Amino acid sequence: MQATPTVRIDPGVFDAVIFDMDGVITDTAGLHAEAWKILFDDVLKQHAWRTGDRFVSFDPVEDYLTYVDGISRADGVRTFLASRGIEFPEGSPDDPPDAETVHGLGRKKNDYFLEALEEHGAVAFPEAVRLLHELRAAGVATSIISASRNAGHVLDSAGVTELFDAQVDGTVADEMGLPGKPDAAVFLEAARRLGVDPARAAVVEDAEAGVAAGAAGGFALVIGVDHTGDPERLIANGAHVVVHDMAEVAVGADDTASGGAAPVTPAAAPPPADPASAVPMAELPSALEEWSAIETHIAGRNLAVFLDYDGTLTPIVEHPEDAVLDEPMRDRIRDLASRCLVSVVSGRDVAFVIEQVAVDEVIYLGSHGFDVVTPEGVELSHAREGDFERFLGPLAEAERAITDAVAPIQGARIERKKYAVAVHYRQVAPVDAPFVESAVDDVLAAEPLLRKTGGKKVFELRPDIDWDKGRALEWLLEAVGMSGDDVVPVYIGDDLTDEDAFAVVHGRGLAIVVAGEVERTTLAAYRVSDTDEVGEVLGRLAELAGGAA
Repeated sequence: MQATPTVRIDPGVFDAVIFDMDGVITDTAGLHAEAWKILFDDVLKQHAWRTGDRFVSFDPVEDYLTYVDGISRADGVRTFLASRGIEFPEGSPDDPPDAETVHGLGRKKNDYFLEALEEHGAVAFPEAVRLLHELRAAGVATSIISASRNAGHVLDSAGVTELFDAQVDGTVADEMGLPGKPDAAVFLEAARRLGVDPARAAVVEDAEAGVAAGAAGGFALVIGVDHTGDPERLIANGAHVVVHDMAEVAVGADDTASGGAAPVTPAAAPPPADPASAVPMAELPSALEEWSAIETHIAGRNLAVFLDYDGTLTPIVEHPEDAVLDEPMRDRIRDLASRCLVSVVSGRDVAFVIEQVAVDEVIYLGSHGFDVVTPEGVELSHAREGDFERFLGPLAEAERAITDAVAPIQGARIERKKYAVAVHYRQVAPVDAPFVESAVDDVLAAEPLLRKTGGKKVFELRPDIDWDKGRALEWLLEAVGMSGDDVVPVYIGDDLTDEDAFAVVHGRGLAIVVAGEVERTTLAAYRVSDTDEVGEVLGRLAELAGGAA
């Protein structure tokens, strides 16, 4: 019996669909798993013989999915061997298969795979082929991506090469220097080759690292394909919807009245607040180039300016503690704060932001608005303060647990804030990033009072209550008596956590996003390129605030 479609791709909404190969289009995952097993079992036996350790064979299901699925051969070798406490010299990509190096082992695994492919051939999933034909008939472009350098050979063997308009495989990635999944680079390159915006494209993936890459790339829809009976592992990594196979995916506009699948459109993708109004950052007008329109919008009204810290007032840096505010930006903030309400709203601990900004007239909202510090003589009663204190115990437990959990992962860094625990992975190797998130998820499962949020190369555990930068902005405006129509709230930020504030300001005030390294959709109305342009905007706002006064 054919499965009833649960996802419908509307050609009027989506310009392209980008597919992973192994496990999505071709049934070659079993061949890969067996090749890995032959390779690693031989390595593990030799290691056990040399050290006296017990031999535990490679599991072609659990170990395959956890350590090697969806990533390059070299990354797979490194990751699995590291899980067993085994190190091999790196070697070079030219190493022969008998070299006892990471690249040599990768070459040997490839030889095992090619032997199996030659013997058994590659088979394409019939429902995947059906979907590809339907997409192309509807004018939706298609691309294949794969970490494998053998992708072309596999597609030819399966007879589906002609069903794709573009191909980004392991050979292309190596030639272009593209990082592997969970980095979004291969998906973004596929979108570039198709000439489509990620905000109008879908990704189909069965690996956790691939799902995470699709989500990180800002694609409108990430479809996870679950072959394991554990769809939550894909949801946790960013899949918007999970199916068991391509029989659950159809092409066409909404036909729910006749029992068809509900359409999935970019409105289903983050940010969750008023997503229908989200647009790609690159399509936004420049705030500086369109300043006359901003002046007209603000004219005659009072300003309340809210500023994110990292990536907005200071550039994003490798080490968060190095995000130091320069004196010209401080002078801009001080001048603006002398003319209107200015608040710095940061995910940082409030004490850090106060120390860095060091402008007495500013209202500081730390930990995404959980912690409030006002200028001398200004008193505000935080409506939720009593609620917040009960989370301090669970946060302390989570900090201890997550510190132990990520200790073996090189580059992972824990930052404790009063009302949050941040896990930074900017310096973590891309292949290890999923393990950081897995560790966070394991700790989260034991702390039901907390929830996970994300930002630029960071996961955070926060109190599980309806509170974010947007709620904090609304609360502060109400608390200081500036919630009327005579006030224009202005919010400038760069991160996903700022989208909650953009949603509050949207259609009412002025929302400006600092365009960063990752293209995504946003609820902001204007963009600036960097912190220098933020400083220019603050100077112009000060002039307008002086005029309004």
